[in-house]
Amino acid sequence: MPSKLDRLRDVLRVPPGKSINLKRDYDPGYTGDFAKKKDAQELLAAGIQQMAEYQSQLYAQNTYSLLIILQAMDAAGKDGVIKHVMSGVNPQGMQVFSFKAPSDEELDHDYLWRNFKALPERGRIGIFNRSYYEEVLVVRVHPQILERQRLPPELKGKGIWKRRFDEINAFEKYLSQNGSVVLKFFLNVSKAEQKKRFLERIELPEKNWKFSADDVQERAHWDEYQAAYEDMLNHTSTNHAPWYVVPADHKWFTRLAVAAVINQTLRDLKLAYPVISEEHQQELLKSKELLENEA
Repeated sequence: MPSKLDRLRDVLRVPPGKSINLKRDYDPGYTGDFAKKKDAQELLAAGIQQMAEYQSQLYAQNTYSLLIILQAMDAAGKDGVIKHVMSGVNPQGMQVFSFKAPSDEELDHDYLWRNFKALPERGRIGIFNRSYYEEVLVVRVHPQILERQRLPPELKGKGIWKRRFDEINAFEKYLSQNGSVVLKFFLNVSKAEQKKRFLERIELPEKNWKFSADDVQERAHWDEYQAAYEDMLNHTSTNHAPWYVVPADHKWFTRLAVAAVINQTLRDLKLAYPVISEEHQQELLKSKELLENEA
């Protein structure tokens, strides 16, 4: 029988081909069967240990790579997820990229170019803190950004978002068909909780650096962003690269849920350390004998 952690993946997954409604189908305050923060933290600690073992096998096997995409409204907890969930992973086997506003060089290329360069190698875990999905989110809410992308006029029509959904789906299918596992998380924070976290960042000196006046200006577009996220989820959650909508009003649950989905995904790959040849085994025995016979 599946455990309650295993069941989380099905609860949070956006079903490919099915139209979802963010407000109706996903509660930012949901904590499932986990009523106590302490219990969740204990499970998270165990999950982090398990992830470290999976990551070691992933690195040694050198067949698959894992790309984790984190998207969210400001203050939803992306940085905290990276810090806490990935705390047990060997840094040599992981890389994190945060995608800010594109540079002039990046604007001279297609919008996926800078992401291609940052993809994880085989055996490694890569995290995109924001990603190419900004191209159907922030660019959609602020269409004037398209003017900086220097696209031919005929490519800026209203069909651009559907076209980009199709391009992204094709890109992710290409990755999956070449050994890259794509996991996508939307950290779903409520407007009330975001306000609470913004005020905390303003009031606590040690958190002032996290706050920008731009954050409040973006908050004014809350409904537009929710509509853009919903359309994105409905068009780009696929069997080869599903989206997971993770409740983000309780950070302890957010971290547990993300860790659970990552672990279950890695478990499904049936990772294992490479089996060495008979010749290699004999070399090991000879080396052991030499070491033990050293003066």
